[in-house]
Amino acid sequence: MKIAGIDEAGKGPVIGPMCVGGVLLDEDKTNTLRNLGVADSKKISLKKRPQLAGQIEKYSEKVFVFEIEAGQIDELRKLMSMNDIMVIAFSKVLGQLHPEKAYVDAADVNEERFGRRLLEEYQKKHPEKAANLSIISKHKADDTYPVVSAASIVAKVRRDELIEELKKDIGVDFGSGYPSDPKTKLFLAEWYKENEELPAFVRHSWKTVDNLMNKEK
Repeated sequence: MKIAGIDEAGKGPVIGPMCVGGVLLDEDKTNTLRNLGVADSKKISLKKRPQLAGQIEKYSEKVFVFEIEAGQIDELRKLMSMNDIMVIAFSKVLGQLHPEKAYVDAADVNEERFGRRLLEEYQKKHPEKAANLSIISKHKADDTYPVVSAASIVAKVRRDELIEELKKDIGVDFGSGYPSDPKTKLFLAEWYKENEELPAFVRHSWKTVDNLMNKEK
């Protein structure tokens, strides 16, 4: 049976894109993933993640990462909630993999609702494939299912690459891009002071940006 794992990296940061990773493989390769030592990407060192991503690619039938830029997130948030965006993004990844069973990291407080909405979204574009698909939607799925851990790793590696490219482009190390990171906060405050606006790779719809602008006013 063909199974897939789907997880995101970068839902919460104020800087940079969100990446949703998907991994498709034969169910009997699950033990191979376990033996590789896959786990939630946050528990694996920065150095080890790219090596693991290469191994995951080698043993998988298909690996796909869907990227949503900061500006796209801002535009979509005018029309829908972050949960709605997650449903659409996860569905795009499903549409590339077409598994018989998908394990997903639930991006909603209600696990079942997220799985149900994801199936409905996938059904719109792929009705025949959706008829044979079952979705297991769980919180912390990246801790439980190796195929979701694998998806979490490929998503994180891609986001890290994009963040490093951004830092090189602007010549500033702005840290992780998360709102709680002091380096990120300092970068946003200094950029805004200097330019009276924030760059396109910042998520303008984030509370962090509101707070910063109110403070500057």
